[in-house]
Amino acid sequence: MKLTPTDLKILSEFAIIAAKQAGKLIVSYANKSVSVQHKTGGDSIASQVVTEVDLKSEAIIIEILQPSCEQYDLALLTEESEDDHARLEKDYFWCVDPMDGTLAFTESVAGYSVSIALVAKSGEPVIGVVYDPVTYTLYSAIKEQGVLRNEKSWTLSSSIQPSKRLLQVCDRGMLQQDYYPDLNNALNELALNKGYTELETRESNGAVLNACTVLENAPAIYFKIPKSAQGGGSVWDFAATAAIFNEIGAVATDASGDKLDLNRTDSTYMNHCGVLFTTEQELEKSIHLLISKIAC
Repeated sequence: MKLTPTDLKILSEFAIIAAKQAGKLIVSYANKSVSVQHKTGGDSIASQVVTEVDLKSEAIIIEILQPSCEQYDLALLTEESEDDHARLEKDYFWCVDPMDGTLAFTESVAGYSVSIALVAKSGEPVIGVVYDPVTYTLYSAIKEQGVLRNEKSWTLSSSIQPSKRLLQVCDRGMLQQDYYPDLNNALNELALNKGYTELETRESNGAVLNACTVLENAPAIYFKIPKSAQGGGSVWDFAATAAIFNEIGAVATDASGDKLDLNRTDSTYMNHCGVLFTTEQELEKSIHLLISKIAC
């Protein structure tokens, strides 16, 4: 079954309601003592931390999305529940991160968000909704229907900064890697060769708001280097923002320049391919080449 534009609009409203309700729950626990547990995940601390708030947020989202699953015959993939692989059988599936940036949340700092996407069986994201409950910022995109920021039309040109600096958004994992000094030097050289006056590096938190930071501060880049170890983010870390990037006309690919495969049969992790989010199409090939050298 192929969803119509009207169907997608209705389903986007489901996702927006769910994201806002979950965000309201999350901020009600901000700065409070919460139960922190560790789960089996990737090779980073961020992928192994889970709290009672993650689970409660997920429960809220599932309750709101469940009627749409029944009405439109959708599968459901969420971070804190076991993958039942229905996503490989249904034409579309919800892809949910009930609280991206859990590590930041446990440290009582901003950087966490709710992320909900609708992904086709082919792996293409057709709806992306992100809600930052700290700043009350809502991002939403529907394939071929545009991007909204706080319910107002949003374009890439509206976020481009007047300076010629290039912003590099980093997560903690990258900053801790042995290759980071060489990578940063190479990026500085690339930026200067392309006419940018400087490369500014900003350490952010969850993958979802890292990508949103790129759009809010163009020209900017955010990427994850491919690696053999399990991790590198999962599909729910990138599906919603990929939908937003695709619709706004920015770049959301894997580290080789191919389309993001958001419905792999063997795993939900993305370490095999890495990711690249950037507002600068002119830099895309150069960054892919640079990443490939570091990954080797």
